[in-house]
Amino acid sequence: MTLAIALVGATGRMGRLVADVVEGMDGYEIGLGLHAGDDLARVAEADLVVDLTLPQVSPRVAQAAVEARRPLLVGTSGWSRDRVSALRATLPPDAPGILIVPNFSVGAVLGGVFAEQAARWFDSIEIVEAHHEAKADSPSGTAVATAERMNAARAELGPVSAPHTDQRARGQQVGSIPVHSLRLAGVLARQEVLLGGQGELLTIRTETTSPVAYAPGIRIALQALPRIAGVVVGLERLLLPPAD
Repeated sequence: MTLAIALVGATGRMGRLVADVVEGMDGYEIGLGLHAGDDLARVAEADLVVDLTLPQVSPRVAQAAVEARRPLLVGTSGWSRDRVSALRATLPPDAPGILIVPNFSVGAVLGGVFAEQAARWFDSIEIVEAHHEAKADSPSGTAVATAERMNAARAELGPVSAPHTDQRARGQQVGSIPVHSLRLAGVLARQEVLLGGQGELLTIRTETTSPVAYAPGIRIALQALPRIAGVVVGLERLLLPPAD
């Protein structure tokens, strides 16, 4: 059996990459390509839906997928913890599964896991992320997800030490963690999590130098999508065994 995919955002950078990945997969095909301005109800013509649009469009794609009762893979940035919570609250009990993947890079995902583990041991934490000049949103979805996970890991410890955050140059706070965004030609995707302690600095740095790095994560997400129940956030939920 071949599963047809409704690819929303088909002509974008990531949309073209997903189409290339699907072409090399057995059991999957691109059934139709849609743009943000198209009739999103057409996702019902396919078996699965993949959203690679813009943060302001993505919730409409999610709504269309839920109404069509089609499993949804979201690769669009902008799904903060609050937005995900709102989505969960509105889903009917028998809704199809939704998998939200802020980053398809295995290395970037593992970097976020390591940062979450380290956050319990440092009180001074900041994030610097850099992406290509065409990226529409900032901070990146990966940086937001990383900061949210570190904040949650530190819930019993309280906010990090981040002085002078009233100054614009100190970045945007996600929880209590400052995030600094760069948009530069010559960069694809890079993130540094800096954790400072007495007499030491731990830097967790991940960099994607070519879009081919996303292909394994895309395949993993697509293969898992038909089995997803509820709303699942993060490729790490598929890569790593659950904690005991």
